[in-house]
Amino acid sequence: MFEGEKTLVFWFGLIILGLASVGLFGILWMMAVWNGYLDSFTMFKQAVPVIVGGVVFILIGLYMMKSGVKKKED
Repeated sequence: MFEGEKTLVFWFGLIILGLASVGLFGILWMMAVWNGYLDSFTMFKQAVPVIVGGVVFILIGLYMMKSGVKKKED
């Protein structure tokens, strides 16, 4: 899928993908282990924008990686 010459767009997409993945994992991990003053449902309601944003940025990063590869012409 990512065979060919990697351009600058590919590398920026990889950085966006990595940062979004770490952020999404962090919020999901915090929701799983948090024993604070909020119950699980309230915490999930507050984390929905961050989760949706993380998924959107993962998709953007994947698209940038896909479009940032120059195919070899035969």
